[in-house]
Amino acid sequence: MKKIAYVGVIAAGSLALAACGGDDAATAASANPITEAEVEAAQIAWGEGIVAIGATFTEEGDYSARASEHIATHYAYGDDATILFKPTLAAEDQFRETTEEALSYFVGTEGTEDGGFAIKPYTAVAWDNNGTVISENGDMAVAMGNYMFTDTDGGVTKVEYSFAYEKDENGDLKIVLHHSSLPFSAG
Repeated sequence: MKKIAYVGVIAAGSLALAACGGDDAATAASANPITEAEVEAAQIAWGEGIVAIGATFTEEGDYSARASEHIATHYAYGDDATILFKPTLAAEDQFRETTEEALSYFVGTEGTEDGGFAIKPYTAVAWDNNGTVISENGDMAVAMGNYMFTDTDGGVTKVEYSFAYEKDENGDLKIVLHHSSLPFSAG
């Protein structure tokens, strides 16, 4: 098991699975395949973004704009991909197919179950990858494991995740599948 832990502003993992592009996408990917190092860098950046959203909220800044930027940077919404997003703290609106639904989860929407996951705030995100699988032609990577969110009181919440990534036309990794859940509790 490969562990990645970062103290301070850190990244968290995601899981994303979606249909791969056509033959042109596969050819482009094989020329510039996804690497495990790119996945780990994407995880770090994602976690730093979550911490930044919470810090912006705490500082009474435009946290909604910061969250929108985070979504645009890390998720493939608006691209030709289908995004599969099942956030941890969602029961009524379990799946977030649109940018607006994702934003609601991150910053909250009055009258919904969304309390604003990313505005808690968190001071760090640490990843414990169980594994990363990269498709044969390098056009998709899937990572799975646990990520730990440290809050301002030092409490740590462990969450299970699976993320899938594809590269966009600029060669940047984008999340196409994100599933996370709290660990099972026999109880």
